[in-house]
Amino acid sequence: MKAFENPEVAAVFNRYPKKMQTKLLFLRQFIFETAAKTEGVGELEETLKWGQPAYLTTKSKSGSTIRIDRSSNTKFAMYVHCQTALIETFKLMFPNEFTYEGNRGIIFDIDDDIPVEKLSVCISLALTYHRSKKKRVYGKTND
Repeated sequence: MKAFENPEVAAVFNRYPKKMQTKLLFLRQFIFETAAKTEGVGELEETLKWGQPAYLTTKSKSGSTIRIDRSSNTKFAMYVHCQTALIETFKLMFPNEFTYEGNRGIIFDIDDDIPVEKLSVCISLALTYHRSKKKRVYGKTND
């Protein structure tokens, strides 16, 4: 597991109940691993945005911020910027594989297995969002 460089982020993870913490730590690690495998993303910055762990492509500026947090006692989420077309794209690609929260998040139940192959696609798209300004929604352009 990637060590925490930011003590404030570590403190947020330490406050989660154990089962929730385990799920969110898995998701955190998976974001870092996916970023490392995604061309052009580079090193992620881990910080807090709105009190939630957030992952930014500060050096490459290739993508949109990803945030993770619990959304209830039994659910947790991966959030993206609500003014992007990311969730719309995810819904087109994976209409039945995820539960979505409006135009900002993918929601997971604490007892469900995460569909990692499909989620890795979503994470890669978020982390490279700014590299493809015209190709915003699954093959559609803004022209």
